[in-house]
Amino acid sequence: MRKGIATPSPPTTNSQEDWLDLEHAATVEVTSEDKDFPIESSLSLEPRQGWLAAEPGTQEIRLVFDEPQQLKHISLVFEENEITRTQEVALRASLRPGGSFREIVRQQWNFSAPSSTREIEEYSVELANVAVLELRIVPDISGGGTRASLKSLRLA
Repeated sequence: MRKGIATPSPPTTNSQEDWLDLEHAATVEVTSEDKDFPIESSLSLEPRQGWLAAEPGTQEIRLVFDEPQQLKHISLVFEENEITRTQEVALRASLRPGGSFREIVRQQWNFSAPSSTREIEEYSVELANVAVLELRIVPDISGGGTRASLKSLRLA
């Protein structure tokens, strides 16, 4: 039997250099946005204030890539400091603009200030040749006048 002592590999984390520069790699389409909280602030590599919809209800954010992308990691951050609510999020991908979408993930979670105000979702994926990535946000599944928001969206 051969034996050796292996040096543990450091944990892999996504540094800023690993994240796709969405501001230059895609066109973004959004159903609405508050002029003081534009979608660019949630897609930037630098931490910013995030995006806020101008209108209440379900919203969609669609990234149409200039070149098809291979995605291995999706990071989403949501914050809600005021309203107790249950939010639902769905991520879908398409291999071509105007093509059919395949759902990647659908998830719900509860916001309840002051203890549960931030949701961070990290997804490891194996998606090749993605032309369009769509994020659908239902800010409050019970209805109401809640506006959708997104602190950050990162892709690697």
